[in-house]
Amino acid sequence: MPTLLAKGPQPLQSLHLRYAERLVKHARLHLIVLDTSGSMRQRGRLALAKGHAQWLIEQAARVGDHVALLCFGGQGVALQLPPGPARASGRAKLRPLGGGGGTPLTHALAESDQLLRLAQRRNGPSETWLWLLTDGRTLEQPVAPQLAGRVVIVDFDEPASSIGRCTAWALRWGVEHRLASRPT
Repeated sequence: MPTLLAKGPQPLQSLHLRYAERLVKHARLHLIVLDTSGSMRQRGRLALAKGHAQWLIEQAARVGDHVALLCFGGQGVALQLPPGPARASGRAKLRPLGGGGGTPLTHALAESDQLLRLAQRRNGPSETWLWLLTDGRTLEQPVAPQLAGRVVIVDFDEPASSIGRCTAWALRWGVEHRLASRPT
């Protein structure tokens, strides 16, 4: 419109052209790292965590962000949903997930850094969030993820008998710690 106003009734010339710089907003990437170990199967923790992951995917879809879903448990570490635009259909990846076995958390966090590195290389710099959904029931002492701009540990341990590992990691890593809310 500014070009047309500058041109007026005259023939279009290069001096009439008006440019407006537009900032390109890169979509935020939410990497959901979901614990599917045996301890998460107890007392409905895995179902609650899957519901939380579903909610994260829905929220990301509403604002046009991207998501990825990385699961870790007795079957190892598996990318269930590669980085891409969040869609409500991504929730379908959560439904069949079961749990069991050990907790390869250190391996999962190393894989998450690799995944974020690839995403940054492919899409350029963007804001990255890593959501660690776990009960913290592991003897591993993992180091903080290096490539996530923001890390949130969502703690699914039982408040009455919590072993406090999620809290300790959050303090050591300098990241946000949230207690998982239980439906009433």
